[in-house]
Amino acid sequence: MGQEQVEQILEQAVAGGAVPGAVAIAVDRDGVVAHAAAGALEVGGQTPVQADTVFRIASMTKALATVAVLQLAEQGRLDLDAEVRSILPEFGELQVLEGFDGDTPRLRPPATQATVRQLLNHTAGCSYWFTNADLLRWHDITQTPDVFSFSKAYLKAPLVADPGTRWEYGTNTDWAGLVVEAVSGQTLGAYLREHLFEPLGMRETSFRRSPEQVQRTMPLHSRTDDGGLVANGIEYPDEPEFEPGGHGAYSTAGDYGRFLRMLLRGGELDGARVLKEETVDLAFSPSIGDIQLPELIRSARPDLTNDIPALPVPSTWGLGFQLVLADIPDLRRAGSGSWAGLANCYFWVDRASGVAGAWLTQVLPFFDEPIVNAALTFEGAVYAARGAAVPAAS
Repeated sequence: MGQEQVEQILEQAVAGGAVPGAVAIAVDRDGVVAHAAAGALEVGGQTPVQADTVFRIASMTKALATVAVLQLAEQGRLDLDAEVRSILPEFGELQVLEGFDGDTPRLRPPATQATVRQLLNHTAGCSYWFTNADLLRWHDITQTPDVFSFSKAYLKAPLVADPGTRWEYGTNTDWAGLVVEAVSGQTLGAYLREHLFEPLGMRETSFRRSPEQVQRTMPLHSRTDDGGLVANGIEYPDEPEFEPGGHGAYSTAGDYGRFLRMLLRGGELDGARVLKEETVDLAFSPSIGDIQLPELIRSARPDLTNDIPALPVPSTWGLGFQLVLADIPDLRRAGSGSWAGLANCYFWVDRASGVAGAWLTQVLPFFDEPIVNAALTFEGAVYAARGAAVPAAS
């Protein structure tokens, strides 16, 4: 796949107003297939987006924290089926939000206790205020800070389902990051730096930016009512109270591409092994049994996310990754894992075809149609160039 083709896709996305700027990277087991950038750091600005532009990768952090948990499990220091409260007693204090009596939340003890494994596959009962209207109301009534505060106070939010009963996207991986801290005795950032980032040469990935990285960071933007873009001024705190495993990291396309290559290679990159191959297999294996993913994740905060429809083929959840159970014509193959970040960042890992990729920008709300279309155009071009795509049905 030619660099020029990727650049053209990105430039078209900028020219069409889909993004102020973006970076895309495609990799295979042997190296980088394409890595291109286009546009400006800020809409209307003159500073160009470049290959080393820094992004708030938001929920793409989850895959990184998941690897940390799996490493500890490999070492015998952590049982994936241990109850979370046995490691973090404060998790055992969470109750289930059943509804409201007027403005009083109606809470009850959970019928079961969540396990570490359930944190990684989003069946622990945790949710997000931007996708769950009841939890949004709870935050409004209690005035509890939300996840953008990077305050541990938001982890006091109640569960919205009994653990093990349904898939619900939420703060599960933030709790998983705290599990890593409790077991390892290190902060999540320090653990990941020692056991993942440094071994893989991910020198730009962290929970705290250097002053120089701040200058290379793309500001967050919002889609306006008329379809335009405006920088919205939202920032992460410079000194967060803790390092959330669900959304707190900064990275670059090049760094994340190295992470994706490690997964394609079964846990190893350039001689550094960070996971056993069987552990990577486990992460990419269905883990939620008969629990079904929702057909539609409804938005409770349209300024942060649009409604999110299900993928066009059957899918489920592994450990840290959404998995497709059938080939998507012209795109990824069955067994591929993927996920995304709130500001319209996306990645996929297709171990069957030996290719992975990431699309990074900084625009809210999530699942913005012009950006999704551009990211899919990029993914489709990767497969078309490789001749590895499953043809669409005629």
